[in-house]
Amino acid sequence: MTVTYETPKDGVALITLNRPDKLNSFNRAMRADTTTALARASADEAVRVVVVTGAGRAFCAGADVSAVDEMGNVEDVLNTEYAGFLNIVQSTPKPVIAAVNGPAAGIGMSLALTCDLRVMGEGAYLMSAFANIGLVPDGGLSFLLTREIGYARAYQLAIEAEKIDAERALDWGLVNRVVPDADVLGNALDWAESLSARAPVALALTKRSFRAAAQEGLKTAMAYEAMLQRQAIVTEDCAEGVAALFQKRKPNFKGR
Repeated sequence: MTVTYETPKDGVALITLNRPDKLNSFNRAMRADTTTALARASADEAVRVVVVTGAGRAFCAGADVSAVDEMGNVEDVLNTEYAGFLNIVQSTPKPVIAAVNGPAAGIGMSLALTCDLRVMGEGAYLMSAFANIGLVPDGGLSFLLTREIGYARAYQLAIEAEKIDAERALDWGLVNRVVPDADVLGNALDWAESLSARAPVALALTKRSFRAAAQEGLKTAMAYEAMLQRQAIVTEDCAEGVAALFQKRKPNFKGR
């Protein structure tokens, strides 16, 4: 399975992205398995809090660019397969904690920022890596980053694909806690266990209230991103960016 599902503590579900050899990058199977796991946790009355993390040394490196043939119509895939699990994170009444144990790039960054709470390892980083391969941010990242850190910073990070280290992520309010790398999952699970002892209805209603206040327009932003990505993914620049990534060289973008 590309995703594992456990209940390591009473009231807590642990969902682990499990393609460590690919830095937990998303292919079609992992998109489906992530949706299934999150839906299972959301529907299980015994689960009160969900923790999402990655196996190995990464949280999630984004989309698996070696599986681009699986994408088909990228706009449709973003609006169905990716939006499917991201919307569950947003809509489930249960708190979802991201245990960011390593790099969270591209759609991995979107997933982390979509979660309600975030624990980050000292050596981890966030990265909107799309510009490096001629693409635009997706998975709601344009909305999420702009909401969290403002337009100017968000736009700069998106077009320069700059890594955001843990210290800066904490300073900018992108994560709630930074802990030693070895303690990320344990800290997140302990936090989840503590929250699971709180009143479930109050947690659910509070999440609904704060999500409504903060995310007006998110679904519109995600759909607009998907439309733009459909345009970007067929450009020569995108093909050059992907080729350069695999050949470990600097891309030569032509603007077409």
